[in-house]
Amino acid sequence: MPSSSSCRTEFLGGVRAELPLLLGVVPFGLIFGVLGLAAGLPDWAVVLSSSLIFGGSSQIVFAQLFGAAAPGAVIVATVGVVNLRHALYSAAIAAYLKALPWRWKLLLAYLLTDEAFAAGIGRLRDGPATAQRHWFLFGAGFTLWAGWQLSTLAGVLVGAAIPAGWSLDFSVALTFIALLVLGVHRRSDAWAALAAAATALLALGLPHKLGLLLAAAVGVVCGVLLRRFDQGAA
Repeated sequence: MPSSSSCRTEFLGGVRAELPLLLGVVPFGLIFGVLGLAAGLPDWAVVLSSSLIFGGSSQIVFAQLFGAAAPGAVIVATVGVVNLRHALYSAAIAAYLKALPWRWKLLLAYLLTDEAFAAGIGRLRDGPATAQRHWFLFGAGFTLWAGWQLSTLAGVLVGAAIPAGWSLDFSVALTFIALLVLGVHRRSDAWAALAAAATALLALGLPHKLGLLLAAAVGVVCGVLLRRFDQGAA
């Protein structure tokens, strides 16, 4: 049986690793809370989506498509494509967590998002292979989850006092551009982003914002196909 002190040490290590990343998470949560109300979602649905979907970019997409009265199938498909990157995160850490029971795997899969992966992958890959190392990822993921829930709730409370005529679409665009720039580390990332952007512009006239779904799919495919050139250049 692992000692409680070892588990606590790993958990607190994950918390400390995640805390600096909340500087970017909290404003994003505030923006989503405000935009969810502007899109016509009730306040309880905005808060609940942060627990059910738990993905900033996909929640923004969900709110925008809901506000545009897109069909439910389009909303579900688009959110699913946007969240495909989480499957890549899961594949990257699967080898380190394969000995865990299913209850732990399900919990960590739920908490595994961009910032939690960024905070935890270094510990899993480069740290000592102890039986308690999954607590580090749990600490990072839980910290992110708590920060996201609270910031979304704050956005809902603030958003109720903002006039409906104020448009926050530009701030969302700036947020995504910042996330994109920070996330581009390889040539395949850059080409995938460019391909998705070009597709979105060319498909701008498609109904129900289907161009967004098409652009996301094109970006994912291009990134996967071009990754081999990154490996060849390494």
